[in-house]
Amino acid sequence: MRALGARSVPVVARDGRFVYAQVITEVIAFLGLGEAGGPVLAPAALAARADVVLGTAVRLVRQLPDSALGNVLPNRPRSWRVLAHHVFQIPVAFLEMEEKGTRLEYEVMTAAPPDDMLSNASIAAFGEAVRERFADWWARNAGADFTQPVETYFGGTSRHEMLERTVWHSAQHVRQLAALLESIGIAPDQPLGAAEIRDLPLTDKIWDEG
Repeated sequence: MRALGARSVPVVARDGRFVYAQVITEVIAFLGLGEAGGPVLAPAALAARADVVLGTAVRLVRQLPDSALGNVLPNRPRSWRVLAHHVFQIPVAFLEMEEKGTRLEYEVMTAAPPDDMLSNASIAAFGEAVRERFADWWARNAGADFTQPVETYFGGTSRHEMLERTVWHSAQHVRQLAALLESIGIAPDQPLGAAEIRDLPLTDKIWDEG
């Protein structure tokens, strides 16, 4: 990663060059696969899916014992608390880009939780606020042109692809929250299933390899 100059994962590398694997169309072009790419779901379907993902995240975060929030994730130096906050910070970064017309920044997406956000209740309250903010944004943008280009820390893409990436990125971490609950003997309350992740570019793998 350092040798390539990449700042985050996932990355696809070849012959000393790389692209961030945030946008499937860029990966297809980089590998010269000559196949069609782009989001399967329309913006309206993605917005609806985002609401389901964020609602599920709030529900699962409320199940996390406060005493476990300092635990460290498998194969990654990130606490459960940071992961739970990050699920909601991903759409915050998207909304900041959309509402301010600025570049989507890695630093916003990976911002740490505030020092006083120490309980599952406080993280869940943050999540509910983000969910409402996202719903308000969609109500204002349901008829907008999502083919328009946007700038991000990993390069140029479209509003449509960035919306899809926001949904699947959060969804992947929500799957991880469910796995964490199961690891301590708590049955996740209505976790994401096959229907909720259908047509999103996700694999069966839930955790990064060590």
